Amino acid sequence: MANKQISRRGFLGAAAVLAVVPRHVLGGPGEQAPSDTITAALIGNGGRGRGSWGAMGLSKPRQLAVCDVDSKRIGGEPDNKTRYQDFRPLLDRQDLDVVCIATPPHWHALICIAAAQAGKDIFCEKPMTKFIAEGRAIAEACKRYNAVFQIGTFGRFGQSRSRGSIETHKIMTHGLLKDCSGFVHKAGTPSRTGRTDLKPEPVPPNLDYDLWLGPAPYKPYNKARVHYSNRFYWDYEGGDLTNFGAHRMDPFTWTYGKDDTAPVKAVPHAQWPQHPDAVRPWGWAELTYADGLRVVVQGGKWGKPYDKPATLRAINASALDEAGRQKLATLPDPEPLLSFSQAIKERRPAGGNAEAAHRATTALHLANIAIRVGRAVHFDPVKEQIVGDDHANRFVNQPMRAPWHL
Repeated sequence: MANKQISRRGFLGAAAVLAVVPRHVLGGPGEQAPSDTITAALIGNGGRGRGSWGAMGLSKPRQLAVCDVDSKRIGGEPDNKTRYQDFRPLLDRQDLDVVCIATPPHWHALICIAAAQAGKDIFCEKPMTKFIAEGRAIAEACKRYNAVFQIGTFGRFGQSRSRGSIETHKIMTHGLLKDCSGFVHKAGTPSRTGRTDLKPEPVPPNLDYDLWLGPAPYKPYNKARVHYSNRFYWDYEGGDLTNFGAHRMDPFTWTYGKDDTAPVKAVPHAQWPQHPDAVRPWGWAELTYADGLRVVVQGGKWGKPYDKPATLRAINASALDEAGRQKLATLPDPEPLLSFSQAIKERRPAGGNAEAAHRATTALHLANIAIRVGRAVHFDPVKEQIVGDDHANRFVNQPMRAPWHL
C-alpha cells in the first residue's frame, strides 16, 4: 500500500502464494489462515470499550494489547495481552492490524491520526470528534495512509436495506428533487446535563489524569469529569446531542445523500447563555442543507417545541414529477455498504467511513455551536468554516493543550 509498510497480513498472504505449506497454514474447512487472522488492540477499556470491541464485527480477531489510562480498567489477570497506559508505544507495534478506539471523544482525533500514520486500520467509537476540524484531519489522514475507518454506529446499514430508504437515497443522490424546503426530518435524543458545582478532588492513584486530559484544557480532577459522565462537559464531548445524536445522523446522512456535505445553517432553541464548562438544557436545533432539507434534533422538554410546518411527509416517488418518476425507475440500487471486515479485506471504504462520519458529526457540532453562541450560524460546507461570525468560528477549530496539536 502506498505510504504504508507492507502489513503482516499482506506479507503472509503473498508468502502463501510462493511456498508449499500445510493446509492449516493456508486455511480451509474448519481452519483459518494466519493471513486472515486480524490482530487488534483496544484503546479505552471501559464499558463502552468492550462494547466497541464486539461491534467491530471481525471474525475471531486476535487481541494482542489493551490500553487505558486507568490501571484498574486494564486488569491484572494473566492472559496473552500486553497492557499499556499510553497509546503511543502500542501504536509502535508492527504486529497490529487494527486498533479499536473507545476513549472519550476529545482523544479520538489524535489517536485516529496516529493510528493511520502507523499503518493501522481503525474502528472508532462515536461521536467521531470533539470539534469540526478534527474530523477533516482524520478523513485526510485515512486517505493519505490508506487506512480503513469505520465509525461505531451502524444505523445506516439497516437503512441501506430498507426499500423506502433506498428510494429516498436514489432520489437525493441523483438530484431528482431540487427543492426539499418542504421536508423536515425529526431526530430525538436525550438531553442530560453536567454539574456546575464541581469541586477539586484528589486524583485516584490508578488514574493518569494528565494523560486522560491530554489535549483538553486543564481542570482540577473531579470524578464527574472522567469515565461515563465526561460526555456532559464541553471540554470532552458535546452532551447527548453528539452522544445519541450520532446514532440519528448516521442513517440520515446516508438516506438523504448528505455524506459529502453538511448543513449551511443551524438555528438553536436552548437555554442561553450556556455554561462554559457543563452542558446545560436545550430544546432543539434546526439544521438546514443547501437544497432546503431540514433536520431537527430535539432534546429535552425545554422551551417551546419545534412546530414549523412541513408540506412533505416523505421524500419518495410521490414527491417527483412524471419525468422524475420515469428517471427514478431506470436507476440501479446503490452498492451494498461494506462492513468493517469486508472493507479491510478489499481495501475499500467501509460503510461508515471517515468522510461520511465526519459529515454526520459536523451537523451535530453545528447544532452545539449555535446553542453555545445563542444564535443562528451559517456554514460553508466546502471551506468548512462558519461565515461572518468569528466568535462562532472559534468552535470549529479549537486549541489543544500543549504539547498536543492536530
